[in-house]
Amino acid sequence: MSSRIDVHQHIVPPAWARVLDSRGLTSGGWAIPPWHAGEAIAMMDRQHIATGVLSVTAPGVHLDREHDRGARDLARAVNEYGAEMVKDRPGRFGSFASVPLPDVDGALEEAAYALDVLGADGVVLMSNAHGRYLGDPDFEPLWAEFDRRAAVVFVHPAQSPMDLLPGTPAPLVDYAFDTTRTAVNLVLAGVPRRYPDVKVILSHGGGFLPYAAYRFSGLTATVVDPDRDADDILRDLKRFYFDTALSASPSALPALLAFAEPGHVLYGSDWPFAPEEAGGYYNHFLETYADFADGQAAAIDRGSAEVLFPRLAERC
Repeated sequence: MSSRIDVHQHIVPPAWARVLDSRGLTSGGWAIPPWHAGEAIAMMDRQHIATGVLSVTAPGVHLDREHDRGARDLARAVNEYGAEMVKDRPGRFGSFASVPLPDVDGALEEAAYALDVLGADGVVLMSNAHGRYLGDPDFEPLWAEFDRRAAVVFVHPAQSPMDLLPGTPAPLVDYAFDTTRTAVNLVLAGVPRRYPDVKVILSHGGGFLPYAAYRFSGLTATVVDPDRDADDILRDLKRFYFDTALSASPSALPALLAFAEPGHVLYGSDWPFAPEEAGGYYNHFLETYADFADGQAAAIDRGSAEVLFPRLAERC
């Protein structure tokens, strides 16, 4: 029986795929796969997923460092396509809207349209926007607006502003690094503390944040900024939510569950950029994990997502 809410499932709108193809762009060296709603639902049924919250992956919609207009138009096309998928199948799909960051004015305008008019369930941000990370002071108005709305923000990794390792596409290694980098940047910039009503989901188990959190808190408090308290830094790092996409493994799950606050771990598949075979590989680890606390597995599958997305709790 389908039951999971998948907060990390991707959509490939035709307009977005055409623009990427015309520019020879990929997702960090990872090919852009085809997408069809029927194939998504068939996969979801096989993997016991009731609802997939759809988002566009890296490189996002702002593809030209020097120009914003095309990014605004592409964001609108992407979001309207996603909204149509949700309208046709409101119980099976949700949507995270794309915004054209680092164009803050454009991002504010598109977030308002997507959330108020299209009924998006939240917003997706890439972990960096042309090398500018999410704690950048210029992005403050966007975080203030998300906080005012108590919005859900899904942070998906983008290619880091560095050369790829030969034979190593960014999703293999660099994405985990970039998620961690932007999360630490947000905390050191004080964004989660100033805007506590924003719910930020970090992809792929937060990269290596859960594993290295005490490294970040201890070294910040003793070396980087001795005026900051290590426990306060940890509390801010624990404000994040995490999805299990590609991260529900025997080595990653114990660290993630030991670090994350109750209710802050959500199911994710990363389909179709992670093929169904990969999803099944990690689902097996999730389904056979022996050390869940009472109710924890059900919370990961859907209970925690129902709290973040009440609309989906009513529909599923």
